[in-house]
Amino acid sequence: MRFRPTDDQRALRDGVRALLARRFDREALRAAVDRPGRLDRALWRELGAAGFFALRLPEADGGVGLGLPEAVLAFEEAGRALLPGPLLATHLAAGRVPGAAEGETVVAAVDGGGLVEWLAQADVVSGDADGAVPLNSVDPLTPLHTVPARGAADPTAVLLTAAEQLGTATRACELAVQHARAREQFGRPIGAFQAVKHLCADLLVRVETARAAVYAAAVTADPADIAAARLLADEAAVRGARDCLQVHGGMGFTWEADVHLLLKRAWVRTRRAGGGTESEELLARDLLSGTGGQRSCLR
Repeated sequence: MRFRPTDDQRALRDGVRALLARRFDREALRAAVDRPGRLDRALWRELGAAGFFALRLPEADGGVGLGLPEAVLAFEEAGRALLPGPLLATHLAAGRVPGAAEGETVVAAVDGGGLVEWLAQADVVSGDADGAVPLNSVDPLTPLHTVPARGAADPTAVLLTAAEQLGTATRACELAVQHARAREQFGRPIGAFQAVKHLCADLLVRVETARAAVYAAAVTADPADIAAARLLADEAAVRGARDCLQVHGGMGFTWEADVHLLLKRAWVRTRRAGGGTESEELLARDLLSGTGGQRSCLR
């Protein structure tokens, strides 16, 4: 099997990146931080017009007619840009909730772990959110509510969350390298010092390991592959943001720096259903069943 993106897939990824660079650059990101809990409806509709929410919807139903690998590439770019809003819930609702595919309807969803993002801004809520309790979200760009856990997570939601985490990990790596090249100490860029080199190298290794796992899971759509990809992507995003903060030193802790936003968003995503213990237990069951080793040999 080939897990490398095709020319068309790379063009799709580049197109999403260009759209977000134009409509949600750093200035827009910081403006959103200053207006927590407010969703940019115009941007939401533009994402709908670009086909972001309808990527996997069949063409016969008005969608783009692509598959899970393409959705993974799009969500990776959204994670890299720290794009706010219930992207996952609205994407999964396309074709089921009128207006979701076009970005006219904002959809929030109760995930398997009982977490609900952007509940107050949603036009439609997927799942039973009665009695939802607001949480103090560590991420200023992700308002949260919680309800009792509802059960196992949707594998597609787990994988697309992994894709977002991969994008955030990639951005953390980029910011760390940029700072290591530009910041000087003792007359030399700090990237010339061995300790900083090791941090940046570790960042890159975790990103590329997670990328291989996420892209492979997008092709196989196997639950165990998805669980492994989610664990690796969660680790790459959280540890990557922490290492990026360390490369930045004291200025990394300031509100004006973007590093803390990467770390906070990565933390919030780890709370979504399908991460942590849930994925670990799924992998353990797969290995104990004896099918995991057979599947690996076949690949």
